[in-house]
Amino acid sequence: MLKVFITDDHELYLEGLVLLLNKQSGIEVIGSAFTGESLLNQLPNMEIDILLLDVHLPDIGEEELLKKIREIQPGLKILYLTIMRGTRYIHKLLKYDIQGYLLKNTNIAELTNALETVAGGNKFFSKEINILDTNQDFRNTVTIEDKKVDEILSKREIEVLTLICKEYSNSDIAKKLFLSVSTVETHRKNLIAKLGVNNTVGLVKFALKNKLIE
Repeated sequence: MLKVFITDDHELYLEGLVLLLNKQSGIEVIGSAFTGESLLNQLPNMEIDILLLDVHLPDIGEEELLKKIREIQPGLKILYLTIMRGTRYIHKLLKYDIQGYLLKNTNIAELTNALETVAGGNKFFSKEINILDTNQDFRNTVTIEDKKVDEILSKREIEVLTLICKEYSNSDIAKKLFLSVSTVETHRKNLIAKLGVNNTVGLVKFALKNKLIE
């Protein structure tokens, strides 16, 4: 029986994933956590085969969390399951000997295949992520050549992105879309994270490439 522990800060998603995986033959979810702190508190006493982990947690950065995980269980197999597509994230995480990186738009067949592959001592990366050589210096670009923009970004995110590229301030965007400034700031951060770019210039390049602006 493959023993899995899941950490994700989205409660409904996490609960659904636990139920789904527990229905799969040969897989048992023995625990879960919503935060990095909860994970780290449970980790010393856990005997698991794979840690299924989201990139972004509300209470700790991804690299800090990985360092602490490796201090507690150096040989633990870690498979990321996330919405973050940017190869710059993978480039950072690979330094800590992660075993895989899978996007949340996957299906249960691919997820179980990934878990079994990692459990067998091999690595598994989503086919949508361009990893030909895990030692390469990844570009800070999003790997979505075969995906439509509306499959990656929500309608609201596209609206915010378009206005950012038209040089609207966060305050102006908030007024135009009837949002709070903090919500717009969150959308901006999420856009940068999802698309794997570093700043507003990267957002503009993405928008131009995908003909969201001219």
